[in-house]
Formats: sequence, C-alpha cells, structure tokens
Amino acid sequence: MATMTAEPTATKGLIEPHGGTLVDQVATGARRDELIAEAAGLPRIDLSLKQSCDVEMIGTGAFSPLTGFMGSADVKGVIEDMRLSNGSRWPIPITLSVDGASAPAQGSRVALYAPNGQLQAVMTVEEVFAHDRDAESTIFFNSAGDDDGQHPGAEAVKAEGDTCLAGPIEVVTVCVDPDGPEAFLDKRLTPAQTREAFAAKGWSTVSAFQTRNPIHRAHEYLCKCAQEITDGLLIHPLVGETKPGDIPADVRMDCYEVLVDNYFNTERTMVTVMPAAMRYAGPREAILHAIVRQNYGCSHFIVGRDHAGVGSYYGTYDAQTLVDEVTTGAEGDLKITPLKFEHAAWSHKAQGMVSGKTFPKIDGDQVFLSGTKVREMLAKGERPPGEFTRSEVADVLIKWATS
Repeated sequence: MATMTAEPTATKGLIEPHGGTLVDQVATGARRDELIAEAAGLPRIDLSLKQSCDVEMIGTGAFSPLTGFMGSADVKGVIEDMRLSNGSRWPIPITLSVDGASAPAQGSRVALYAPNGQLQAVMTVEEVFAHDRDAESTIFFNSAGDDDGQHPGAEAVKAEGDTCLAGPIEVVTVCVDPDGPEAFLDKRLTPAQTREAFAAKGWSTVSAFQTRNPIHRAHEYLCKCAQEITDGLLIHPLVGETKPGDIPADVRMDCYEVLVDNYFNTERTMVTVMPAAMRYAGPREAILHAIVRQNYGCSHFIVGRDHAGVGSYYGTYDAQTLVDEVTTGAEGDLKITPLKFEHAAWSHKAQGMVSGKTFPKIDGDQVFLSGTKVREMLAKGERPPGEFTRSEVADVLIKWATS
C-alpha cells in the first residue's frame, strides 16, 4: 500500500478513522495548479466509472488508510486474509487495472481522467503487476463452486484490464460532473465534513444506514431503532456506479428526502451521499461499508438482512456473521459497532413493525412484497400498501416508473 502523510483526526468525541488517521489526498491552491499543469504533459489513463468512484473515495479519506491504488502484496493479502500487508483489516481489492500493452513504466507519473473526460487525479506509479482477475473474482463467493458466470461484481472484475498500477494519487477534481443528475453537491460531504457536522450538532455517537434502494417501512423501522440508542442517524445512500435495473440515484434521493421530511426528527437525522461504486460483494462489502462509515465518523452501523447481496449467492445473515468477526477489538480491526437486525415486516395483528425477535410468526399476518412485485405495481401506477411503503415515497416511485 502506498504511504503518504495523513493528519490525525481531531474531531472531539467521535470515533477515530480506520487506521487512526483520516487521509486527505485532495490537492488545493498552488499544488492543485501545479498538478493540472503537469498533467497536460503526462500519459493519460481513462478511468472506468468504478475507478473514478474509487479515486474520489481515496482522495477524500473515505477509504482511509488507503492513499492510492493497492499494490500486489496488498491485493494478495486482501483476497486471502482480508488484510493489507501492514495487517490492517480490508475486505475488497481497490485496484487500477489497465491494458498491459499500454501500461506505463514503474516510477512514471500519469494523469487519471474520469469517464466524462475531466482530469481527476495525478498518480505516481510505484508498481506494475499482473492482474489476477480469476483470483480477485473469488472474493464474491463462499466457495469456488459458486461462480456461475452471472454475478455482476465478479463478471465486472473479469472484464477489467490484465495489468494493475499501484501508487499514491493526488486528486484535483473531487466531483467530476458537478452539473450531472447525480452530483448532489449539497449532500456530497467528505468524511472530514460529516465529522464537523456531527460535532456541530453535538453528536458523539451516530448510526449509519447504508442503502442503494428507496427506504420502505422495514428499513424505516431499523433506522428508528438505531436512533433510540445513538445521538443521531446518518442516512448514507450509495450514489456511485450500480448495476443496470437499480433505481437511479436522483429518484432515490427524492424518496429519502420526502421520507425524512415527513416521518423523521430532522434535528436528529442527516442525509448525505456516499459516492462509492457498488460491488455486490455481500459479506465482504458489508465490512467495506462499515469501514467507510467509521471514516465518516459514525460509531454504529446498521447491518440488515442480506447486506450488499445480489441474487442468492449469500446466506440471509452471512454479512452479520462476518462483520461480527471483524469488530471484536483486535488490533487493526474495526472499532465501529454493528447493529444487527432480523427481517422486519408489518404485522396486522400487532399493528406495527415486528421481527422474529419481537413477535411470533402467524400465517398470513405479515406484509411481505418481493422487489419484482413492487416494480410491477409501480409500472402500472399502483401504490404498494401503506404497510410496506409510505404513500409519499410510493408517489415518487410511481412518477418515475410511469414517466
């Protein structure tokens, strides 16, 4: 892993970042001007959307302690043991892959350009190594026999370049498309900024809720349970690259805002965005999401049913089991506290949200709707039942689905 100077966090009362320091690789002022001028004469690398998201996450410190793209020793350690070469916990390789035929030489400097052509960062190439895509794709499965060629995260890795570049980056443009539909500049707070906001509110304990979907009643229940035990709640939707078929980020943001405005205590609730790419790596990605939220200053992290899962690749509570293993206080492991919830649903008999821990199962009592069924209803302009989703949220989704 590339190492550069990072300042210790000084936000009073908040959890320390993963690794103890909050990385800041964003150049400003004269240094930024120098990098832009230098980039004009450097070899150009055009980033994929996932890589561009990773640059932003590294630069702002969301991926602390990473200061750049991983080298071969780190990648090997992450794949085999979920640890960086220095022993720090890390679950998913963060790599910059390119076509080997055009790979720059070790020791060179390169300019990294976002998919829209915007200069995003300058990188010092400290290592050039073969990208073992087959080995990396194994992180998405519990065993080698699970790979059926359909997992979106694994297939994305297999389609990447055959050569990886490692080394520190300096970011010159954090949000590469400020006028785009998914920029959310007023909600695009860096970890340092969220920590400042928490401190200004007097919050020392904060629960984070990860989501890439609209929040339905069961999600709302989890969030409010968490709010009862911490000073505040950060609803922190992922707005980077997602797979085809997922609801667009701007639609989801409308859903979050109408829900919070109508059904949450806004003095105890924040909504900001996480500009990361979705890997769909199930339990390992749950750990990554927890690390990121620790870096943003959150002390607690909601881990629900099938966190970051896709299809039927993971067991219902596999993510909770793995997160348990890495939050035991061992050196180098996570300090954030997981909040583990079972599947919740509306009970007609109880007249409220329940889970297997709080209410007995009664045939036909609880309201469960599959994602497919909900999408079918929305496409027809039909509102899902109020026991499943708030009417205001349903209205936003119906407008999107029928437009």
